[in-house]
Amino acid sequence: MDSWTVERHLDGKSAEVVGLYHRFIELAEGCGPFGYAVSKSAIVLKGTRRGFAGVVPGATGLKGFFDLRREVSDRRISRCDPYTKRLFVAQWSVSSAGDLDDEFAGWLREAYAVGQGAHLQGPPLR
Repeated sequence: MDSWTVERHLDGKSAEVVGLYHRFIELAEGCGPFGYAVSKSAIVLKGTRRGFAGVVPGATGLKGFFDLRREVSDRRISRCDPYTKRLFVAQWSVSSAGDLDDEFAGWLREAYAVGQGAHLQGPPLR
């Protein structure tokens, strides 16, 4: 089996992890339309200009990344490193529905804007 699909990433995962994944996608859909690039390593969400977030369903939760115009700090963010002159990549993990709160949704909206090219307009947010 060479091709990776969302279903293949979710295969064998607990109902809780599948539910977290679907909630993450609901939050992303609330930002606007996007595409998918699915590989063995991640399910990447793509805007009109670039990928903006990725997610990997695991045994006990989700891990992923956001491309943001600023550094963020939170218990869910394991790393937030400069990626380009204008972008940071924030590595995150969540293990409960409560982790996918309004603050998390706000980061996803910021990342979605990057996927639409917001990082190309004006100075980086620091």
